[in-house]
Amino acid sequence: MTHTSLWRRVALAITVGALLSGGLSACTTTTTSDRESRLSQRQQLDQDVQQTLDRLYRSVPESRALADRAEGVLVFPGVLGASFIVGASHGDGSLLMDGAKAGYYTTTSGSIGFQAGAQSQAIVYMLMTEKALNRVRSDNGWSIGASAGVAVADIGANGQITNDTANKEVVAFVMNNQGIQGGVSLNGAKISKVRP
Repeated sequence: MTHTSLWRRVALAITVGALLSGGLSACTTTTTSDRESRLSQRQQLDQDVQQTLDRLYRSVPESRALADRAEGVLVFPGVLGASFIVGASHGDGSLLMDGAKAGYYTTTSGSIGFQAGAQSQAIVYMLMTEKALNRVRSDNGWSIGASAGVAVADIGANGQITNDTANKEVVAFVMNNQGIQGGVSLNGAKISKVRP
């Protein structure tokens, strides 16, 4: 199998999975094993969320104070993206308010552009205002870029968050295996609540 066909299959699988996850969540018939499986997945997600925050706080110590001031912190530990001409990404996460879990969320996005590859990133959104928090908690979901922009954290050479970044309504941190990523655009991502 060539790399081209592999990336096409990965992109197709992510796109189909993202579309199906919305449709399947509307089904009302669930078995005991389905509920147990979902509970197990959510327990693992809770652990991944905490590990992601711990990693962020180690990488950028100032981010902890920012989180303490935030109205809410939305954490997606693993947003998997793949693209070959048409790209897609999907990830599960949760919203924390005052350090306590306040609901589960998904993020999806699509893009068109000639780029091949697959990668996983962790994304943490610091919702610094009540307005930003309300947008995320809305039943209609939140499309980044349509209703409000997000400032991807600007980390200076000294490892500190720049003042310009820290004063935004929503501050996002994007991490890959190498650490904090800069210059990333999150516009076009759709964040939606997961029904209980």
